[in-house]
Amino acid sequence: MSARVLMVQGCTSDAGKSALVTALCRWLRRRGVAVAPFKPQNMALNSAVAADGGEIGRAQAVQAQAAGLAPHTDFNPILLKPNSDTGAQVIVHGRAVANLDARAYHDYKRTAMAAVLASHARLCERFQAVVVEGAGSPAEINLRDRDIANMGYAEAVDCPVVLIADIDRGGVFAHLVGTLALLSDSERARVTGFVINRFRGDIALLQPGLDWLERETGKPVLGVLPYLHGLHLEAEDALPREPAAKAGARLRVVVPALPRISNHNDFDALRAHPQVECRFVGPGETPPACDLIVLPGSKSTRADLDWLRRHGWAEAIARHLRYGGRVIGICGGLQMLGRAVHDPHGIEGEAGSSAGLGWLELETTLEPHKQLRNVQGRFAFDDESATVAGYEIHCGVSHGLALQRPALRLDDGRDDGALSADGQVLGTYLHGLFDTPQALAALLRWAGLEQAQPLDLAALREAGIERLADAVEAHLDTARLAQCFGLEEPACTA
Repeated sequence: MSARVLMVQGCTSDAGKSALVTALCRWLRRRGVAVAPFKPQNMALNSAVAADGGEIGRAQAVQAQAAGLAPHTDFNPILLKPNSDTGAQVIVHGRAVANLDARAYHDYKRTAMAAVLASHARLCERFQAVVVEGAGSPAEINLRDRDIANMGYAEAVDCPVVLIADIDRGGVFAHLVGTLALLSDSERARVTGFVINRFRGDIALLQPGLDWLERETGKPVLGVLPYLHGLHLEAEDALPREPAAKAGARLRVVVPALPRISNHNDFDALRAHPQVECRFVGPGETPPACDLIVLPGSKSTRADLDWLRRHGWAEAIARHLRYGGRVIGICGGLQMLGRAVHDPHGIEGEAGSSAGLGWLELETTLEPHKQLRNVQGRFAFDDESATVAGYEIHCGVSHGLALQRPALRLDDGRDDGALSADGQVLGTYLHGLFDTPQALAALLRWAGLEQAQPLDLAALREAGIERLADAVEAHLDTARLAQCFGLEEPACTA
């Protein structure tokens, strides 16, 4: 089998590349096509554990769901997890291989490209179609040399490209025309059409601009996707932009927006729940009164722990607990709640130790080998023994008396996390803690929300994928798209 490949590139970050790839995967699956998602290089701190045991970006896990597949490391062969402003952990085929600064990674790109092309070849052998997501913008001319994320990949495999732009940001025509202008002749030639994303208003008022764009560039507009209000789909990396205020909320949750926050999709279920107001609180904001504080995961636990102290969170948490509030720490957040975090090998930065917040009697040491697992289990403290399903991604190994009172009992025989003796502080290594309906209900009850309305995040995600595919059917030129994937003749050419 030799797959047809189509790449989606964006004029900017967050232009809608991930959503469009997700939509196309579901649209093709509806047509009976064996399709796989692919992102050659992803820079994100939201990740998932694939079925083959490696780590990939969360967006590719959602795209796999849209394609009816279990997540696989070939879907995202290179994952970069920033741990400073100039460096990142480099993950190749699901496994961390190095921590490199920007210059060192630039030199490493030849090796990274070999991994990308190996995954590409395997997917083309197994599937009829591969829908590829670019990263950032192809017009970042400072990154053109040895590019593996956008046109460098497209040129290497000779695939057509769809260019998507977000009209909600403004300047959509400048984005599209300017991007084309910064491409080489061969790169410009392989752009097969444009998609405009997040439009709201009267399409008739936009039509003169679309006509001008087609005349000016000689490229077709494949369609205009509407702004889909209330769409529940995991963000690839950026924190949610929506306002958090929610009428009728009965439980207030705040999450510190750590500089290196990881897997903030852990809070999607809380943000979606009609009775919960969940806010990310950033620098310069006073931690507000609430019912539950959740310390999220972090790619740089000690640095983010220092950030918490500098921004008044240590005092805020102490005050919150003194007045009967509840606190949860997830992964790095669990480690911060302990007595100390040790990094003797310099895994996340300069080697050394930091004092923790001291609310759980445990200490954590960061080890070179990262633990990656998909797990299931039950709460150790809940009368109904609510089932939990999630995943572990951590280098930390925790020890201490607090672990004798675990938060979870896992199906593989291990205990996880800790619950304080007074029942106010819970820590766990499990990402996806709120994702299953039973677990969400149990945790909301523990936090003080009795008789919470049921919410099924997986069902919301599936409904979001269906809405995206419906939008493709209704608003894009599906005849041209079908040609791109060889479903009709003549086939699309770059």
